[in-house]
Amino acid sequence: MRFNNILRCTASAAVVGAVAFGFAGAAAAQDGPTTIDDIIVTAQKREQNLQDVPIVVTTLSQEALDGAGVRDIKDLQILTPGMTVTSTQSEASTTARIRGVGTVGDNPGLESSVGVVIDGVYRSRNGVGFGDLGELSRIEVLKGPQGTLFGKNTSAGVINIISEAPSFTPGFNVEATYGNFNAWGVAGSVTGPITDQIAGRLYVAKRERDGFYDVVTGAGPRQEKDDQNQNFWTARGQLLILPSDEVSIRLIADYSKRDEYCCVSTQVRTGQTYGAVTAVGGQQAAPAPGFGALPFSRTAYANRGTGQTMEDMGLSAEANIDIPSWNATFTSISSWRNWEGVNGMDLDYTTADLLYRVDDGSYGFKLENLTQEFRLAGATDKLDWLVGAFFTKEDIGRADSYYYGAGYTPFLSLLISSQLNAANPAFPVSPADIGCFSRPGQTGPGLAGCLIAGGMAPAGPTAATGPGFGLGEGVRDHYSQGTESFALFTNNTVHLTEQFDLTLGLRYTQDHKSLLAVQDNVGTNGAACGGTLANAAAIQGVFGAATGSRLIGNICLPWANPLYDNRRLSEENTGGEFTGTIKASYRLNDSVMAYGSYAHGYKSFGYNLDRVQNGVTPTASLYFPAETVDSYELGLKNTLFDRTVLFNLTYFNQKFEDFQLNTFLGTAFVVESIPELKSQGFDADFVWFTPIEGLSFTSGVTYTDTKYGDFIATDLTNPGNFPQLSLLPGARASFAPEWSATGSVAFDRSIGAGLKIGFNLSAKYSTEYNTGSDLLPYKMQDAFTLVNGRVTLGSEDDRWALDIWAQNLTDEEYKQVAINAPLQGSAFQSTVQPNGTYFNPALDTQTYNAFMGQPRTYGATLRVKY
Repeated sequence: MRFNNILRCTASAAVVGAVAFGFAGAAAAQDGPTTIDDIIVTAQKREQNLQDVPIVVTTLSQEALDGAGVRDIKDLQILTPGMTVTSTQSEASTTARIRGVGTVGDNPGLESSVGVVIDGVYRSRNGVGFGDLGELSRIEVLKGPQGTLFGKNTSAGVINIISEAPSFTPGFNVEATYGNFNAWGVAGSVTGPITDQIAGRLYVAKRERDGFYDVVTGAGPRQEKDDQNQNFWTARGQLLILPSDEVSIRLIADYSKRDEYCCVSTQVRTGQTYGAVTAVGGQQAAPAPGFGALPFSRTAYANRGTGQTMEDMGLSAEANIDIPSWNATFTSISSWRNWEGVNGMDLDYTTADLLYRVDDGSYGFKLENLTQEFRLAGATDKLDWLVGAFFTKEDIGRADSYYYGAGYTPFLSLLISSQLNAANPAFPVSPADIGCFSRPGQTGPGLAGCLIAGGMAPAGPTAATGPGFGLGEGVRDHYSQGTESFALFTNNTVHLTEQFDLTLGLRYTQDHKSLLAVQDNVGTNGAACGGTLANAAAIQGVFGAATGSRLIGNICLPWANPLYDNRRLSEENTGGEFTGTIKASYRLNDSVMAYGSYAHGYKSFGYNLDRVQNGVTPTASLYFPAETVDSYELGLKNTLFDRTVLFNLTYFNQKFEDFQLNTFLGTAFVVESIPELKSQGFDADFVWFTPIEGLSFTSGVTYTDTKYGDFIATDLTNPGNFPQLSLLPGARASFAPEWSATGSVAFDRSIGAGLKIGFNLSAKYSTEYNTGSDLLPYKMQDAFTLVNGRVTLGSEDDRWALDIWAQNLTDEEYKQVAINAPLQGSAFQSTVQPNGTYFNPALDTQTYNAFMGQPRTYGATLRVKY
């Protein structure tokens, strides 16, 4: 009966509560689990013991998450080997990767490779799922393609988050936290019966913290002296309705609001453009000797604000109806979600007033999503069967803008004239050359004379009378993307013998996407480029075709190009894909199961919601094709030593085709389909419930060899992107450490007098990896280890507890993501270099910035529970 099932599920959640697999910090309290048999997962949309599921799954309980200090998806990576989560220019740009595979989150036109599912509701972008996760029953991390049951855009894996449901047993809990960086937070929840058939749960939290960066603001107008702070609140209300013994309905409403400033970045290498930055009154980190790497620093430079606001809200309804005559359950999950984010940015990451965005709504994006899923699942002695359908309608609106500061025109002139001066000292370095190139009716002799005068001639044929770049807003673009997606799926396990199971899954997904875009320059923006384009013959006559084209390109960057003025785009495409899986598992004995599997996954096509150009010509289409993956796994699941030890080992081999790479070229994000990416290696997981009461150990190891296949320029959608991607062929992909390992020890035991004490120590080690999608050497992150710790003193009945905790206990210094600083040098050359690529370390003038990992944080949390 449904009511009894609800009670049973609640009990299962409580039992699983102290367990973690791959995990950090499973607390083994006296009323907690003592064997591996207690670990329950829903990776195949039905409750199963972890050791019966032929999938690599890391399942993390609320106790495990609390012990490691997990509040959001980014914190989750310390518990999961082979998984990284990063964010860049805002917290909306959050990206999860599994086994070295993921999609950079800066562009909302791209969907995620790692799917995020919260209480059965798919979140189509990782950043949309970022936030306080509240009260959790558990989190399951499924590795490898999961398209059959979880749908498209799960080609690398799924993060399946299950929150705590309402209970018919009354209870409440409150917690208060204080830590360094003036961090404080309060959270509380209440649950219990409303009637005999309705239970409710309400969770509310508020958290604030100062920023992790010190910011040098120069002449301003930025007022904030720190950055990457925290200031948000969230609420989540639920109803559990049991109208009969066969029916349960769960209703959820949630709302979150963030009002913060984020994110600056710091210089990790300051290049040869440092002089131009200072010449226009700007500051940044001074170059190291020989323009080498700089020491780690959390001091950033920004004269413009980085305010960010995010608002996230949603409703969902899940109904489960038992059909006893079929031994089946019908499930319906309906959802509506609305997410909106607005950002300000200092685009040059210096105190020079060059380029910026204002947090007035002109830069940001919003997403509205409707989903409906139906499933019918049942079982016989020989068959576990499931059929279902899924529909989603999604609307994305993106606004983009660029504002010019007073330093832009002289800064760009200094960059151009310094290049000319290096080739011919007759041309002085000057802040006034732009008008030479854009002067109406410019001639070759007039251009040369103007440049020799440094643009300073007061009058006559050599005067720099052409337009420069105006102040204030220069760009205001709008993109609207609509998606309708429909899928039919089935997943069935045949019990051929008592030992041998065969699982067959199949899904067909059809997507229809449409794009409407208006790209527009504001005011006189584009005049400098327009004048320069009109003088192309004169410029190339003086400097030759190659150098002349490069000079024109420097002035006609995407935000300054008049060819975008009132440009309108309309595109639509329809595509579909069959995905599926076949799994065979054989139980060698009660303790060992062997399995093998094949899966085919799919990540939808889309549109690059940005200005993209080839040379100075805007690309005709923003479309990029779908991504697919074929994955093979062989595994052993071992339950040993009186079922108190778990040891699982899995080999995987994955091949991605048309891998959607989103990369920043220093002036714009481009999406390029890389023909092939291969990821192979193994996952190993270990759990031990020791004979010592309350003591458990867990660990996990992932080895990955994730590399791009060989390709040449003509293999790309836009061959002109190849120079900036020339380091990729045959190389290890970014964010793909060869080794990553997690480990933890947890202890929880009574000490008498009605008290108990506990501790948790969790750690993750990663070998070196590159943090840039273009694989430039300055973006490498050395091997590092993160450690989180927690000591708890509380009552035996859990009525109260005091935690003393620390995140990044050793204050490890590491980069999240490194980027090319806009307008500040060049790493790639225009011709092939001796190493066969377009990169030459001796000619690299690029300034590199990085978004740093969080420093050590520590504090205390008091929890009261009834």
